[in-house]
Amino acid sequence: MSENSTEEVSSLRRAIRVLKALAEQKDGAMRLTDLARAVGCNQPTAHRALRELAAEGFVEQVAGGKRYQLGLGFFAAAANANCKQGLRDLARPALLRVSSTLSDTVFLLVRSVYDAICIDRIEGPFPIRSFTGDVGGKVPLGLGQGSLALLAHLPEEEREAVIRYNMPRLLDRGYVDEAAFRAVLGKVREEGFVTFNSGLIPDMGGVAVPIFDARGYAVAAISIGTLAERLQGERLPIVVEILKKEAADLGRRINPFDPTLRSPARSLHPIS
Repeated sequence: MSENSTEEVSSLRRAIRVLKALAEQKDGAMRLTDLARAVGCNQPTAHRALRELAAEGFVEQVAGGKRYQLGLGFFAAAANANCKQGLRDLARPALLRVSSTLSDTVFLLVRSVYDAICIDRIEGPFPIRSFTGDVGGKVPLGLGQGSLALLAHLPEEEREAVIRYNMPRLLDRGYVDEAAFRAVLGKVREEGFVTFNSGLIPDMGGVAVPIFDARGYAVAAISIGTLAERLQGERLPIVVEILKKEAADLGRRINPFDPTLRSPARSLHPIS
């Protein structure tokens, strides 16, 4: 093997090690010094590998910092090589089952930075009003049952960042105060589902549960919107059990590289 070929193999191995190190990092980002140590090379060599990977979109620098993380190019390539079925297609049978069983409107929501976006909706027989409206509707995280289920189960650091940003937006929409809001989030984390009714939409109620991926990260939520009177008495625990069962099944089958979970708008295509 020629000297050039040997160097190319070494560069390829370093690039693979860089990608593995970033993928294994708990928060998904690393400083150059830590990355070089993990890969087993000096900083200039690690930096060259990062530049080459960044040129292909496989690595990107965290905005405003000195850390690096996997880039959109990596996730796009992984998604193309992995399961072709996105979350919306994967969840459609579950949403249809829930709507048919409960005779209520069902929503599928995912996080979009500080918001929750509805990527699918199955209409039930009862006329309802909702915060997200139709597919593509977006609300601040914390507004509505599905959005609350997502926010409550985010890692603490992320949750706090969202609360700081969204609290003024939520207060503008009619929430009473931050203390009451945090109490609701605590209850949601403890119980694993949401039935909180803010009263902002009179006579409307809902139930939502988070959908966790293989890492235990809340990536989506499934919820129903219905008349408040339909969630009284013995029906509520039945609804919760049905939603949790479907959410658990979906969580086991989610493609971790699904672009929907990074760019929800990409999934808003018609389903035939």
